[in-house]
Amino acid sequence: MGFPGTWMTESESVVYRVVPKCACSTIGQIMFYSDHGEFFDGDIHDAKSGMHKWAFEESHGPITENVESQRSYAFTCVRNPYTRILSSFFDKICGIQRNGRRYRGNLVPLLIQKYGIEVGGDDGKQEFDQIASFRRFLLFARDTIRWRKPMDPDIHWSAMSGHVSTFIANGGRYDKIFWTEDFNGGMQEVLDNIETPFEVDLNQIPRFNESEGHGPKRAHPVEDYFDDLSMHLVYEIYKRDFDLFKYDFENPGNKMPIGEIDLDEVHAKLGD
Repeated sequence: MGFPGTWMTESESVVYRVVPKCACSTIGQIMFYSDHGEFFDGDIHDAKSGMHKWAFEESHGPITENVESQRSYAFTCVRNPYTRILSSFFDKICGIQRNGRRYRGNLVPLLIQKYGIEVGGDDGKQEFDQIASFRRFLLFARDTIRWRKPMDPDIHWSAMSGHVSTFIANGGRYDKIFWTEDFNGGMQEVLDNIETPFEVDLNQIPRFNESEGHGPKRAHPVEDYFDDLSMHLVYEIYKRDFDLFKYDFENPGNKMPIGEIDLDEVHAKLGD
């Protein structure tokens, strides 16, 4: 199994477990900058050098050695499940991707046909009933996670706890898990605990939101997308995420956490 989704700076100053849709582009660029004194030119997910990534064969050794010996500070970042699944819908389902095509080829036509979803036309720019389409997408996301039909769940809407757990299950331990909703506070704590070749001033770091502009803008407040049934589906999919990362299930309009993350609890419950 190894450590899928794990990135590490070349200097081995820090180890990060990527959780999709949780500020991973910005975090990756901060890591790159901290080693090289400049940002990667392009989407950090496309970087083939300058950083260790589990996706590269040659990075397996250094990452495994580091993580198993818990040599470097290790962290990850999570996000409110309500806003994360909404973001996945607008970016991945309604949006045109950076290659100029729809995400995963035939996925959107399948959703239109089987679930009656609208996505704003060929370019994602036309008016459509965002709330009705999103709720139908939620049914699809639940089907992929619960029954792996009509396809396996996608990394962008599978539960955060699933991503976070692989790192623990294979011998890693997190020193910090922080929230995107308090990004500067959490990221600063990480930086305070590591030595980097180049100093990072968080106030000077742009936000690398690679998904922005891909799809239509959200037309309503978050809570408008979730009726009782939608909330039930979200809880069915993300119960562990709400519990472990201390988000407010009762109020989709409250994106802020309602408690502190207990790292011992996370390791105990996700280390099975």
